Amino acid sequence: MANANVRVRFCPSPTGNPHVGLVRTALFNWAFARHHGGTLVFRIEDTDAARDSEESYEQLLDSMRWLGFDWDEGPEIGGPHAPYRQSQRMDLYKDVARKLLDGGYAYYCYCSATELDARREAARAAGKPSGYDGHCRALTDEQIATYRTEDREPIVRFRMPDEAITFTDLVRGELTFTPENVPDYGIVRANGAPLYTLVNPVDDALMEITHVLRGEDLLSSTPRQIALYKALIELGVAKSVPAFGHLPYVMGEGNKKLSKRDPQSSLNLYRERGFLPEGLLNYLSLLGWSLSADQDVFSIDEMVAAFDIKDVVPNPARFDLKKCEAINADHIRRLDVKAFAEACGPWLKAPHAPWAPEDFDQTKWEAIAPYAQTRLTVLSDITQNVDFLFLNEPAEDEASWNKAMKEGSDALLRTARAKLETADWTSAESLKSAVLAAGEEHGLKLGKAQAPVRVAVTGRTVGLPLFESLEVLGREKTLSRIDAALAKLTA
Repeated sequence: MANANVRVRFCPSPTGNPHVGLVRTALFNWAFARHHGGTLVFRIEDTDAARDSEESYEQLLDSMRWLGFDWDEGPEIGGPHAPYRQSQRMDLYKDVARKLLDGGYAYYCYCSATELDARREAARAAGKPSGYDGHCRALTDEQIATYRTEDREPIVRFRMPDEAITFTDLVRGELTFTPENVPDYGIVRANGAPLYTLVNPVDDALMEITHVLRGEDLLSSTPRQIALYKALIELGVAKSVPAFGHLPYVMGEGNKKLSKRDPQSSLNLYRERGFLPEGLLNYLSLLGWSLSADQDVFSIDEMVAAFDIKDVVPNPARFDLKKCEAINADHIRRLDVKAFAEACGPWLKAPHAPWAPEDFDQTKWEAIAPYAQTRLTVLSDITQNVDFLFLNEPAEDEASWNKAMKEGSDALLRTARAKLETADWTSAESLKSAVLAAGEEHGLKLGKAQAPVRVAVTGRTVGLPLFESLEVLGREKTLSRIDAALAKLTA
């Protein structure tokens, strides 16, 4: 059922290239918002000056556009809760931190890193929880004065309630966290810079986010955020606590969580290889969700119509590159031929194409495109599949040559050439009949007979349908290439 009051957010950090786990999170948030007719807030969490970059920020926006994600509030659009970059909202965080301190929901912690490490180690040795032990929760004025004379620079810690926190996760059901497992935590650094633990929930509160859909790796921080939300409600900063749903891990090789360092995790890899956004998103949607038990290939519109966060499963999902490629191939075949031909455009010119721009023939490309469309897994494969049409000579592939050119290949090629010379070059069937007849004269079936012809003309043992390829290439170039192969065989 549609719910226009739904407000979700996608809030990446501009650090490096976007990865597929991030895209899956964006997809589920976007689909949830669109399914309910709600609002998607696109927010940039760029408070880490050491790691964030403007280049990564621009890349994030470009990636969102390429994937087809539109947003209702955020960069370049604005909205009632602007600005949507955390680096431009520092005064808001300082104000909230001050309110939390004044209200007794937070306190200054003067513990040094060395002291914290020592106490944690002692707790572990005693078999106790090793989180923060509340040392500075109730300091006297004298203790605070002493710490200040030592020039200690305190951080600000949020005071967790001494009670269990229970909430219903939209994916995992009811969860309970006991106080000893959720100790007081830092929200402001000693230099006054707010931490993620403060800015993220504060932004969600101020932007009136109703549902937080995010990765399972953030689940342990949820009780902290719920306690902070309740404090913000009491302070008049927040209106309510959002519903949380934690998406399953995406696993890579060896059943380990897919990380940014894994080669197959980079979104740029899929763009460069020529995945369709629709194909990639279709596959990523299957990492934790499904349209139905017997349908893996579907449109993004079909996904949006059916998507419900309650249908997401909590079990980790393994990223399978081969299945991702297979689904992308299905989406390539779903395109109409004109859209397919246009989509291949970037791979038919520099820097991908090995032929000179003036040698590209649009008419030949349009003629071969229907046959190429049924063979591709990714769009970048098109370059090698059609290079024989636009290169002056076929690509040299020694392995293919050695595989196809056996004893007697020269005789076969002479017979095939003679029959092709008199064939009907407006009919692929006529060209097939010519090569079939040549093979029969030499005691060869079509598969064996066409192999030397294919390598002579295209340079490779595998490729697009041979006789349709010969028809598009044309009589003159085909016969010329067979002549060149014969010269090489008899040299």
